[in-house]
Amino acid sequence: MKSSEWNKKCKEEIKITRHARTEIPDIVDKLVSSCNKDGCFDHVSAEPIPNRAAVVDILQRAARILYPGYFINTRLDQTNLEYYLGQEVTAFFEVLSEQIILAIRHDCIRHNQPCVKCEELGQKVTIEFLHGLPELRRLLAKDIRAAYDGDPAAKSYDEIIFSYPGVWAIMAYRIANKLLCNNVPLIPRIITEYAHSHSGIDIHPGSTIGESFFIDHGTGVVIGETASIGKRVRIYQGVTLGALSLSKEECRLLRNKKRHPTIEDDVIIYANATILGGETVVGARSVIGGNVWLTSSVPPDTEVFVRKQDLIFSEKKLNKKTAKKNRN
Repeated sequence: MKSSEWNKKCKEEIKITRHARTEIPDIVDKLVSSCNKDGCFDHVSAEPIPNRAAVVDILQRAARILYPGYFINTRLDQTNLEYYLGQEVTAFFEVLSEQIILAIRHDCIRHNQPCVKCEELGQKVTIEFLHGLPELRRLLAKDIRAAYDGDPAAKSYDEIIFSYPGVWAIMAYRIANKLLCNNVPLIPRIITEYAHSHSGIDIHPGSTIGESFFIDHGTGVVIGETASIGKRVRIYQGVTLGALSLSKEECRLLRNKKRHPTIEDDVIIYANATILGGETVVGARSVIGGNVWLTSSVPPDTEVFVRKQDLIFSEKKLNKKTAKKNRN
């Protein structure tokens, strides 16, 4: 193609692009108009809301504090430990308090509440959370030991901390639960849903979970908002601690009521078991087998299993080509 032909072609393409771009202002006008109508969701306000990326950063910063030396690229020893934690905790305070203040202020404006002094309250809640970090480390250490004791495939504590999705999801839950117990809105759910998206494990921050908790494998686990789990409980992939299906009106009436089961101490729940209902209690030291569907309570020291399936074994049918090859 000659240069003159190329030049003509380029001019035609530029003309087409310019024409397409002239439609953008009309599209923008329609989008702006949609922000002033019911039925669509937006946050158009002079007051910002919490930032999801910042909340994810908070979770990652928390992991560096709760497990010193594991999630950093530099060497950590007794020489620089105090300096390291001082830097990390100070930076953590700044980012966490900022997001908590935004969350409190947003809730205050959204519900038209009287002033609660967002700045002061946000910093107070953050300091209370930081005071609880040593206890949180103790709790998480028990969860890691439970994982090691409950999984013969685990070769070391390091392997568990670095690679087990259940440990990551439990850490995120325990952080989010502490914030929720301090009446921090929005942020706890962002934390646990981020962990859900990365681990496949859905733990509502409002649930209550005792120490030495272990989720093996983990994919598909669901633990509802009002579920209560005792100490030394072990559950496997696909387990649901859920609520019974409700109508729209029932959802409204039961929104702040107990809807999920209670699991007492030392219970084991195997893969894909489903336990539903706020009145359902699984007694201490019980074992719930795989694929069990349970909507009624179980006494302590009870085993619940599905009746053995009728399995059919038959000789594998070979196609003619494979059969001839086997004969030869």
